[in-house]
Amino acid sequence: MDHFADRLRAAPQSRLQRGAATEALGLARELARRAQQLEEPGTRPREMPDAGMFAAADQITVAGHDLALALTDEGELAAAVALVEEAQKRAGV
Repeated sequence: MDHFADRLRAAPQSRLQRGAATEALGLARELARRAQQLEEPGTRPREMPDAGMFAAADQITVAGHDLALALTDEGELAAAVALVEEAQKRAGV
């Protein structure tokens, strides 16, 4: 996750505009949703706002670290890592 965020920070604006930032926001929202479900079961997850393409890397970092702190199961960890890897491939960074 940190590697993906670093790659986004280093990516040119044109790459972010071609979909990398959108992919990153989708990942950040999913990571945040999973963390909220673990931390507050039974409550409706709040959606992470779109803070703009230049904030996407920071949003991934925050959401990913929140999820990492909430995870208690190795299977959940493996699923989260796979999610990040897939998003990075789709983002092309």
